[in-house]
Amino acid sequence: MRRLINYFLNGFLIVAPIGLTMYILYSLLRWLNDLFAGLSFDVPGLGLVVAVLLITAVGFVAKSFMVRPFLVIAERILHRTPLVSIIYSSLKDLFDAFVGDNQKFNCPVLVRLNAQDNVFKMGFVTQDDLAALHRPDLVAVYFPHSYNFSGELVLVPQASVTHLDLPSSDAMKFIVSGGVSRLG
Repeated sequence: MRRLINYFLNGFLIVAPIGLTMYILYSLLRWLNDLFAGLSFDVPGLGLVVAVLLITAVGFVAKSFMVRPFLVIAERILHRTPLVSIIYSSLKDLFDAFVGDNQKFNCPVLVRLNAQDNVFKMGFVTQDDLAALHRPDLVAVYFPHSYNFSGELVLVPQASVTHLDLPSSDAMKFIVSGGVSRLG
């Protein structure tokens, strides 16, 4: 009986991540297709194609010098509207941290937690100048939690930070997987 349970658990560990990934992708594609369900024709994948084209078109139009002033005004309004400003600015900062010109998780580091022990923690430097806090000797290091989208921000002395010669994506996978993913 114990052997059957072990086989089941091993199979579950293989099937669950694959199954959940496929289910999420299927649900997303189905949702996109359902957006166009009222049309007289049903083309599988049309929702995905239209979404990609629409997002690309918005990006193209947003780069136009004629549209830029309207985007700036709209963003100012969103930043000044109570409650909306909190949600919008948080989401914008989150997306900017991962995508675009101002990526924040591009500097993986190893931080020594205290001088007595050889205990280290991997994270990402998000700010290397904390003069605004009157602490130019500190840097802001973000430590993602494994298997979670949360994390903690810790201000540490620059001397306790070692920059890693490692792609940021590999460092993030390693941390988020709880150290299970292979480095390099």
